[in-house]
Amino acid sequence: MITTNHSIYKIIGILFFLTTLTGNAQEKNIKLEDLKKSALEYSNTIKNGVLRAEKAEFARQEAYSKYFPEIEASGFALYGFNDLVPPIPQTLPNGIDNIYSLGATATQAIYAGGKIRLANKLAQIQLESRELATEEAIDSVILTTETKFWQLIALQEQQKTINASKIYLANLLKQQQDLLDAGLIAKNQLLQVKVEKSSLLLKENELSNKRKIALLDLAVYTGITYDTSLVALNKSDLQVIAPSLKYKNPELDLLNNNRYRLLEKQVNASQLKVENEKADLLPQFAVGINASTFDSFNYDFNIGVQPIAFATLSIPISAWWGGEKKQLLQSKIDIEIAENKFNDGKDQLTLSIMKSWYDLQNAYKQIQFAEDKLIYAEENLKTQRDNYDSGLNNITDLLDAQKTKQEADSDFISAFANYQQKEATYLYVTNQLQLPNIGKS
Repeated sequence: MITTNHSIYKIIGILFFLTTLTGNAQEKNIKLEDLKKSALEYSNTIKNGVLRAEKAEFARQEAYSKYFPEIEASGFALYGFNDLVPPIPQTLPNGIDNIYSLGATATQAIYAGGKIRLANKLAQIQLESRELATEEAIDSVILTTETKFWQLIALQEQQKTINASKIYLANLLKQQQDLLDAGLIAKNQLLQVKVEKSSLLLKENELSNKRKIALLDLAVYTGITYDTSLVALNKSDLQVIAPSLKYKNPELDLLNNNRYRLLEKQVNASQLKVENEKADLLPQFAVGINASTFDSFNYDFNIGVQPIAFATLSIPISAWWGGEKKQLLQSKIDIEIAENKFNDGKDQLTLSIMKSWYDLQNAYKQIQFAEDKLIYAEENLKTQRDNYDSGLNNITDLLDAQKTKQEADSDFISAFANYQQKEATYLYVTNQLQLPNIGKS
């Protein structure tokens, strides 16, 4: 079992704690949890996903309405400037110059080859697919937010190591100036420290620009107002636990994975499409009732409402050798294509889970390596400084030791941020990402 040195985590805790203490009055802290909430509320991808799910729900309701009778009403009226029917003595003395008709029809499908049932199943699958896609979009936004956040954290912490190196070199430069003034060293040793300090200032400028770009990227993605005074803030008690102790080895429960379930829905939809096209080859039977009346506005006919019951039967005979049959054959091929895509997608999902698991383990080992390197660099710098003060080595050895210490600090910070990103990726591909509590600030 891999263990970590608690002293290193104390260093991390101090670094993060100093983030809050050294921030000036203009600094504005931003937390990962708040950024997640903001990103979820701001994301247009999620908004469109919700709209598509809402649209699919209306489609499901539309399909369900087909279970009920279709009712329609109709009416027409005619008016003739001359009599439509001339006067008939004793029978129709005034003639007829207007007529109207009113009617209503209700039709109920008794058997439609199963199309109504299949349409409802397909609409339900589409609704479930849209809901899964929305959940997938939410997870994707959470993952991207975490990745961008830890990129910013890494750059901020690297700036701190640069500042610590600047202080160290400034003190060393003052010491060199004193020694030069006393005639104890050559001028080139002083210049050597100045060159090292100039190189550090150049790197400081590059890091500052990278941080501004990372902050802008995070602000644009999460919808917060960009401000160079924003500082990403993390918990001071954060510790890294070995993946083998924290998670299963690894989590391959595909049945509860949203991406796997989406692949299944695609296959199910293709199968239902074939069943629906089979229904086009089957007879359709419906019954209905019509009630209508026909008269003139003068009530010349005096005809009451006449109810009529009817039934319809449709048998698509030519469909068995026409285009409908060929469409059915094409849809069967579509099922095979969907099944092949499902198998490929399942294999790719399994592969991505295993890769993310091994990436997480490697990231944890990188922290252990960076920890050992940091311990060595700190001890080596102390030794080289003591030797330099005692006249046992030259300024080059001391500067090399200081540079090694700076690199070790940077590597440890990068390894720590990289682990957080790899952990978020693993939780994403295994469908275990935790959503922020939107109800709390």
